[in-house]
Amino acid sequence: MNIIEILKADYKNFPADQTYSIYAENVYFQDPMNRFKGIGRYQQMIGFMSTFFKDIKLDLHNISQVGDRIETRWTLSWTVPVPWQPRIAIAGWSELKVNTSGLICSHIDYWDCSRLDVLKQLLFPAKTR
Repeated sequence: MNIIEILKADYKNFPADQTYSIYAENVYFQDPMNRFKGIGRYQQMIGFMSTFFKDIKLDLHNISQVGDRIETRWTLSWTVPVPWQPRIAIAGWSELKVNTSGLICSHIDYWDCSRLDVLKQLLFPAKTR
């Protein structure tokens, strides 16, 4: 299975059954909330998400690779375990860089909304969700 097929399966199963072996040991990760290096920290972040949030879904809309760069377009959504149970959704894209060993050495996520927009979803949930 090539790295694109593995990523498609990982997105479908997220946050369970992730294929951490496709990442370099010192992978660089960045999103609007986090910035760190290391596969262990990456696993901890996903573990936190799967422990704290409910009904996590990562919908993959597009994935493409040109040379050593992979780009994905996605929507991440989850339910926050507070009394009003808001459903949060973040659309965005990721830029992954593959090293000469074929491992992902950089994973940078970009959101199509601000952190404030995410907070608004928590505090003022849509009635139709």
